[in-house]
Order: sequence, then structure tokens, then C-alpha cells
Amino acid sequence: MIPDRPYRLILNRRHGTPGVVVLPDGQFRRARAEIESWPGYAPTPLVPLEEVAKAARVAAVHYKDEGGRFGLGSFKALGGAYAVARLLIAELARRGVANNATTAELEQGAHRDAARDITVTCATDGNHGRSVAWGAQRFGCRCVIFVHEGVSQGRRDAIAKYGAEIRVVPGNYDHAVRACAHEAEREAWFVVSDTSWPGYTEVPRDVMQGYRLMADEAADQLAAPPTHAFVPGGVGGVAAAVSVQMRARYGGDVKVVAVEPEKAACLLASAEAGEPTSVEGELDTLMAGLACGEPSLLAWQELERGAFAFMAVPDESAVDCMRLLARRRPKVVAGESAVAGLAALLLAARDPLSRAMLGLDAGSRVLLFGTEGATDPETYDRLVGNKAGEG
Repeated sequence: MIPDRPYRLILNRRHGTPGVVVLPDGQFRRARAEIESWPGYAPTPLVPLEEVAKAARVAAVHYKDEGGRFGLGSFKALGGAYAVARLLIAELARRGVANNATTAELEQGAHRDAARDITVTCATDGNHGRSVAWGAQRFGCRCVIFVHEGVSQGRRDAIAKYGAEIRVVPGNYDHAVRACAHEAEREAWFVVSDTSWPGYTEVPRDVMQGYRLMADEAADQLAAPPTHAFVPGGVGGVAAAVSVQMRARYGGDVKVVAVEPEKAACLLASAEAGEPTSVEGELDTLMAGLACGEPSLLAWQELERGAFAFMAVPDESAVDCMRLLARRRPKVVAGESAVAGLAALLLAARDPLSRAMLGLDAGSRVLLFGTEGATDPETYDRLVGNKAGEG
């Protein structure tokens, strides 16, 4: 179905060992109730991919298509904007402006002057920054977004559309993270990051609680529990959120596989080392949303015991899968980072050893998280070309 290409797969030797509770269920219930109350909320589609299931020789494959989420094009809309709302409400209370402000009040312009005095900021490869900027515009605060020089102009423009100031940093995503943290400390801004580090965990925890809603929706939409969930990696936030929610819904019965680009596989490197490990270099992968060299502390605390396996796949396989989904009917528009899990499944499923390692067989029911649509249309058109067709 796609060409055979080299990949890396390792099983997590710490899978199933006890660990800390990273995302408390009570906080998730609060996040779910808040996000579900927002105008425009609707569960995203769960698309059955019968042809993929046949090629992979498994019972079923379902693809959670996040391309339409709140009009922002990715699952990130669930995390960044929710964390902005939580931060603003807490800061307005701390300043004595409003003890119990609501997002509805903020959207209607309540406490506008006080909100404008608050600046939120983050570093991004594109999608998270768009969500933070969207949340800042909705709730009335100022927003400054840091991007590294490799972020495309299309992704920068999509963020700026929501009124954010864009600052470009030489280097890669991790350089942008450090520049953002430095400037935020100097200017007394509030960092709304989707990655975490020692001493900075509460806001990323809110981001990840928002992400859990995607996995919760998928569980509601499935007729039978999945046996496997393939999730894009990056800093690990979404993979960890899915891992937590799969365990909340199904106990330990779902094998979660975190999938990264081969040029930015910090989670796989961490699993090999047995501790959080950074990968160096330009991280010049086409999978822009996954071009991350340092794991998130919170995410790793979950994945070091919750992930069943880690995979690293080549960029070429991501393009193969984008084209594959574009050719099917009905067409699925998937961005570069969205298809990491699909690529991993199709590559591993054809190899007897990998099938055995992952426990894939004719009875397996696989859940894929398609985390973005064409968030950079120019890049999508260049990669998919006329193979995208109409649909």
C-alpha cells in the first residue's frame, strides 16, 4: 500500500510499571465540560479505513480526523486555548479583578482592560501557537508567539491572523522554546507551553488535559475497544494524553505506540537511554509539528511506563500516507504530522518480527490519531500535488 522503507521500533522495557499520576481525572472532567461548552464545539470524525485494515491484515483501523477542530485545523485547539482561559481566569482573580470569571464573560468583553494588560506567549512549530493566539484573541489578552526560522510563512501567517505578534528565532524548535522562556521572564509574560520542564508543569498539564478530550471522543465513537493506538510523538504531550485516556477507558488493554520522525526521535532515544534524552541537530523533518528534540517532563513521566513501544519513521513514508489518504474516497486531508501513526502501522504490519513485537494480528483493532489537516496548504499541495484530487 506504501513502499517499504527503513524505520526503527523498540519496545518499552518499563511498560506497565507503577508511576506518578500525571493527569488527574477530576481536572480532565473540568476541561471536558469547559471545552464542550464553547461555541462551535463538535466531536471530530472517526473515519474507518477498511482498505488500510486489509493491507495491514488486521480487523479494523479507525482514523481520528482532527482537521476540522474549531476551524484551526488540528487537535491543538483543544489544549492551548483552554490553557489560556485557565491562566487568564486565575490571573484576574489573583489581581483582584474577578474572583470567578468565566470564559463566556471574557468572550463578551468583561474585564477587557485588565485582560489586555496580560500577555501570553509560547514557542511553536505552528499548530500550538495558532491555538494560543486563537485563545488570546477570544478571551481578550495580548499574545506573542516565537517561531524558529524553519517554520513556513504559511504557518506564521495562520498564527498572525489571530492578532499575535510573531518573533522569529534562529535555530530549531528547542531554541525557540528557550528564547520564549527568557523573554517571558524578562517581560513578566505568561508562558503557555505544550512542553514542560522542572518548575514549569501546571500550564502544560492544562494543555494535556485538553488533549485528552480527543481520545475520549474516539472511545465514545468506537463500537469495540481498540487493541492498539498509534499516536504522533513530538515532545510527547499528545501521546501521553492518549495513553492516560486509553488507560482511563480501557485499563491497560490498549498498546500505545508513540511515533516520531526519524530525524527528531527524542522519545525513542529517551526509551533507549532509560531517561529523558535530547537529540541534537537541525531536526529538519517534513513533519513540522513533530520537529522536537527534547521530551516534555510531564509527558515522559507518563510515556516511560504507559507507552508500549516507540517508532521512528522516515519523512518519505509520511508523504506516501498523505497521498494515500488523498486518493481514497471519501478523501481525507491529512497534514505531514497527522500520518505518522498510519505510516508506522503500514510499515510494521508487513514485517513478521515487528508484527510479533507489537502483537498485531488478524483480530487487532487499531486506532490512529490524525492530529492535523492541511495546516500549511502550500506545503500540502507541494507534497500531495495532483494526487490529492477533489473531494
